[in-house]
Order: sequence, then C-alpha cells, then structure tokens
Amino acid sequence: MTETLVARGTAAAAVAVTWDADQAVTALYSANYRSLVRLAAMLVRDSGTAEEVVQDAFVAMHGGWRRLRDPDKALSYLRQSVVNRSRSVLRHRAVVEKYAPKGLPDAPSAEAGAIGELERSAVIDALSGLPARQREALVLRYYADLSEAEIAHAMGISRGAVKSHTARGMTALRNVLEQFS
Repeated sequence: MTETLVARGTAAAAVAVTWDADQAVTALYSANYRSLVRLAAMLVRDSGTAEEVVQDAFVAMHGGWRRLRDPDKALSYLRQSVVNRSRSVLRHRAVVEKYAPKGLPDAPSAEAGAIGELERSAVIDALSGLPARQREALVLRYYADLSEAEIAHAMGISRGAVKSHTARGMTALRNVLEQFS
C-alpha cells in the first residue's frame, strides 16, 4: 500500500512512500475491520467467530506483508482471506457435528432415584409378606411377563388358580402400599 504525501510550501510535489507492515495493517484495520466482520458474520452466522476470523486474517497479513506482491491489493487479499477462513470454520463445524458424541439420555435426579429406591424397597418388602403362591404368581406375571397359561404351567396349577392368586396378591399389595404412602 502506498500513500501520496504532499509537501508543504508553494511548490507542492507528490512523493510516494511505501508503508511498512505495522502502518499498512493499522490503516486497513481502522478503515475495514467492521465491514470484514460483517462479511464473516454473514458467512459463519456467529459474531464472536466472525471477529476471530477477521483478527486471524489481519495477523496473517501482518506476518506476510513482505511477501505481498501488490500492496495496493491488500484489501482484496484480506477479503479473500476472511472468506477462506470462514469456509474453514464451517467445514470444521460440520466435522465436529458429524463426529460429536451423542448426548447421554437425561438422567433422573438424585431425589427421583432415592424416591424410586424407596418405592422399590417398599414393593419388595410388601411382596415378601405375601403367601408364597401369591408372590410367585405376581412375580411371574409382572416381572417375568408370562401369560396366565405359562404361569399355570410353571406353577403346576390351573389358570383359574393363577387368576385367583394374582388378584388376591394385588389386593394385598395395594393395601400394604397404601399404608406406606
């Protein structure tokens, strides 16, 4: 980037002065930072990331100022750098989202776990107080998820007896658990 300086006095002569990296980047920054951030924000859809992209582009320009072939095209170089860096951010986001671990299912609170444990222990205590046949019928029906016919076969009793033991066991459990709560 060059700047034309006008000498003081009656004979005004224009002199071209080549800027060093600090001066050039400072001038470009003050004149174009906001527009470059807007450009990046439109691409990456996040103002914080957009500012980071633009800052990185300015840092890279400062570091490579001597290698810049045409300093008058520094703004074009910056714009292209912002676009390329924005694309890199978007590619990185896509890869992160693709390989991100799946979220764990919501775990119940400790309070819910404690209440659940109390309820389970109350049910187990109530079951242990039932007569053996009623307990067997309920466990085979609701824990093992067997049908009445399968329960009758497993216990060696009729289906009617399974229905009777199950109904009596549920009534007894209900009475004990209502007293618990």
